[in-house]
Amino acid sequence: MNSSTDTNAATEGSEAASHHRHVTIVVNGRPKEVEERELSFREVVALAFENPVFNDTIVYTVTYKRGHGGKPEGTLVEGEVLKVKEGMVVNVLRTDKS
Repeated sequence: MNSSTDTNAATEGSEAASHHRHVTIVVNGRPKEVEERELSFREVVALAFENPVFNDTIVYTVTYKRGHGGKPEGTLVEGEVLKVKEGMVVNVLRTDKS
């Protein structure tokens, strides 16, 4: 590849990255704007709690509604991802087992 081709490829990549669609979801009653189409369990918890702690005594329960057609409501557990949708409502509860 020559340098002009490299430049064109880089420009196309950055243009694609700049066209991310922002989606507003409601997390624990507060609107949050996200770019990602999918959020991991830990990313969802981080939207709900600043500096979340993940250990053996803290448990997070994530529920959602107004999701995508096939599964408009449900729960999210560690290791799963949530497909975000405009207007989706997410609730995250933190419990200390100690």
